[in-house]
Amino acid sequence: MDIKFLDLKYQYQTIKNEIDTEIGKVFDSGQFSGGQFVKNFEDRFAVYCGTKYAAGVSSGTSALWMALKAIGVEENDEVITVANSFIATAEAISMCGAIPVLVDVKDDTCTIDVKQIKRKITEKTKAIIPVHIYGQISDMKELMHVARQYGLKVVEDAAQAHGATVEGKKAGSFGDAGCFSFYPGKNLGGYGEAGCVVTNDEKIFNRICMIRDHGQKKKYHHTCIGSNERMDGLQGAVLSVKLKYLDDWNKKRKSVAHKYNEILSGIEKIKIPVEKTEEGHVYHIYQIEVENRKKIIELFEKNNIGYGIHYPCPIHLQKAYQFLNLSEGSFPVAEEKALKTISLPVYPEMRMEEVEFVANTIRSKGF
Repeated sequence: MDIKFLDLKYQYQTIKNEIDTEIGKVFDSGQFSGGQFVKNFEDRFAVYCGTKYAAGVSSGTSALWMALKAIGVEENDEVITVANSFIATAEAISMCGAIPVLVDVKDDTCTIDVKQIKRKITEKTKAIIPVHIYGQISDMKELMHVARQYGLKVVEDAAQAHGATVEGKKAGSFGDAGCFSFYPGKNLGGYGEAGCVVTNDEKIFNRICMIRDHGQKKKYHHTCIGSNERMDGLQGAVLSVKLKYLDDWNKKRKSVAHKYNEILSGIEKIKIPVEKTEEGHVYHIYQIEVENRKKIIELFEKNNIGYGIHYPCPIHLQKAYQFLNLSEGSFPVAEEKALKTISLPVYPEMRMEEVEFVANTIRSKGF
């Protein structure tokens, strides 16, 4: 059996007629940058997330950067976030001229350890970026309490949590702004690069709309220094089609994850993901923690099983962030995850016999 880590071609085939029709409409209209196809998606995604506004942009990284700019993050400000994330979370802070202030993550969910935030707050702290990593929402009730107590803004990094909910409230709708990536491999992925910022704050929305379009309210009249970060029409059309299927795809991801749980639970040397609430996790990534990752990798490669490693080097140990002067041991949980975790294949089109093959291959070797 040959099992891919992710199969985007398979998904495309299931919705090919709808996708091709909508892409054809973009070509017929000539609305390749911004335009009605982007606006249609923005309106639908705002409703889906339960927010008043959504601004389509060029990537998840640009979404984070512009959200920080829109809430007023400036040079030498400090923004608190996690050590265990894709580097884009920290990059967006640096792009504002601000300083990433890192905290560790919780051992069970890998989301931000809210208890560590207070001790990192200074007079320079402007905002917090919780990362809803792997598809599960951070402890937002507790985090929002801390943020409001200290007068801090909150920008959610929801790049891996499209459709994740807690008590009926969607990822991206808790803080001052929520940022999404539509990189092709995401639960809701485009056919290229794209992202989005959702918010209930009209001022933040209007600011992002200006920043993404060279700082202009109307053509050739520039209110602020911005950039070219617009979503293109093709991505708007593709994402509008795929959004209709997101909840169903997330349910299928959960089915895959729960089958893994069923087979892998009880194995002493394996930690399976912790799901805080049944509704809350959308399993962008299904990650297990093992004592001997190399042995699992060799097993997978021998049996043609795809896998991923997320993330093998925490942000504070990256060469790009040496200037933070943080050494090994600074964030022990994040560092342990970097050494011991491996991500199993999980996508909506995965057949149960494939899931069983992956899990039973692991179980049969006595891990």
